[in-house]
Amino acid sequence: MSTVAIIDYGAGNIRSIQFALERLGTTGLVTSNASEIAASNHVIFPGVGAAGKAMEKLQASKLDLLIPKLTQPVLGICLGMQLLCRSSEENTTKGLDIFSEDVTRFSTDVKIPHMGWNTITELRSPLFEDVREEAYVYMVHSYYVPKNSQTIAITDYGLAYAAAIQKDNFFGVQFHPEKSGEAGAQVLQNFLAL
Repeated sequence: MSTVAIIDYGAGNIRSIQFALERLGTTGLVTSNASEIAASNHVIFPGVGAAGKAMEKLQASKLDLLIPKLTQPVLGICLGMQLLCRSSEENTTKGLDIFSEDVTRFSTDVKIPHMGWNTITELRSPLFEDVREEAYVYMVHSYYVPKNSQTIAITDYGLAYAAAIQKDNFFGVQFHPEKSGEAGAQVLQNFLAL
């Protein structure tokens, strides 16, 4: 039986992710247990809140050492995606350095946080199979990952930036698939099929 671990480190929007998985006929195991996470077929790394506090929680539970070693498909969502990067300007936080990108704060030219529906384009990954170009997804964030060689989707808010990234078995989405209607459900379904 396929198992999906949802990493619980006190910084996630975990219930809505569980509900989204249930709608797809899958149960997510909410856990901070390293053995359970390592043994699962898929790992979802959610995150809402401040990067510094989230990293402190990961370090306290030693999950910061486990996550980079995972070999199954891993999906970082929102702050989870940002923590997969090298660093964040938020609280000058050192990340997990799976992606060698630095997370940057939006300029004051745009309303912060970037909150609401926005389109994603230039989709290129099995993660976006059957998701149409310019599909709408739901965003809530004040920091972003700049476009880079591992970008698999972009969005635009004052500037074009990475809406999703991929390196080996690690995927990150800046949007909340669990709150993004049909497109988000398809992204989760595609992730579970990896």
